Amino acid sequence: MSSFSIARILAGTAIAAAVAGSAAAHHGWSWAEADQVELRGTIHSISFAPPHPTLEVRAEGGVWRVELGNPNQTQRSGFVEGQAKVGDEIVATGNRSEDRNERRMKAVRIVVAGKTFDIYPERIRTN
Repeated sequence: MSSFSIARILAGTAIAAAVAGSAAAHHGWSWAEADQVELRGTIHSISFAPPHPTLEVRAEGGVWRVELGNPNQTQRSGFVEGQAKVGDEIVATGNRSEDRNERRMKAVRIVVAGKTFDIYPERIRTN
């Protein structure tokens, strides 16, 4: 094997690792605070588009982006298209962004019209 081929393999491996790392950072929890908060408001918009479903929630202080789990995980919680509509009241429990200028949270649980959807049941803190 030539040194050129080895260099190409190493370069490809480095690029793949960098892309995987940025994907993990985007989909992980590294951007969110450790403490959980509760957000109460009204659904402003709903998206089930990849990479993960999101809700825009109008709450005190403005509109928040509430990120849910990946599509399969969100579906397993029972939250699928038709479970909520714009204008519905919502209570989202989750971890807000460490950047206080950003109105964004990763939800572990949402309650819409009295129905509870545990998106990340293993992460829910009850106390």
